[in-house]
Amino acid sequence: MTEKKHNPFKLRDFRDIDSEVIAILKVRRINNAEQLLAAGCTRSQRSTLAKETGIPEKVILELVKLSDLARLPGVKGIRARLYYNAGVDSVEKMASWEPEALRAMVTKYVERTGFDGIPPLPKEVSSTIANAQKLPKVIEY
Repeated sequence: MTEKKHNPFKLRDFRDIDSEVIAILKVRRINNAEQLLAAGCTRSQRSTLAKETGIPEKVILELVKLSDLARLPGVKGIRARLYYNAGVDSVEKMASWEPEALRAMVTKYVERTGFDGIPPLPKEVSSTIANAQKLPKVIEY
């Protein structure tokens, strides 16, 4: 039996991230969500990374939060962006929602903003929240 190959989510595949930021991080060998979480999970690490790269700390924090959401199965580029933009910008926040309330909020967000993507299905929301409740906290604010 062959083991399933693990491919960490690439930073360039997140929606609405400046390609210059991705290029700067790539020079530092930070290409994917796992590497970014390792390099920026604490406030002091993010501050250092911002000083060393010239990337605003706010942008680094956004990428760290998107990378945190990407730890959830099925939450990658467009889904991570949707949840982040709608205000569910961390695994901890995701874990605190009731499935129906989260789906309703995200659906209203998509309708109100014209977000280029569809709201998650009820089963998807339920499993995403359940997975969020199982994941360990990795980011310090």
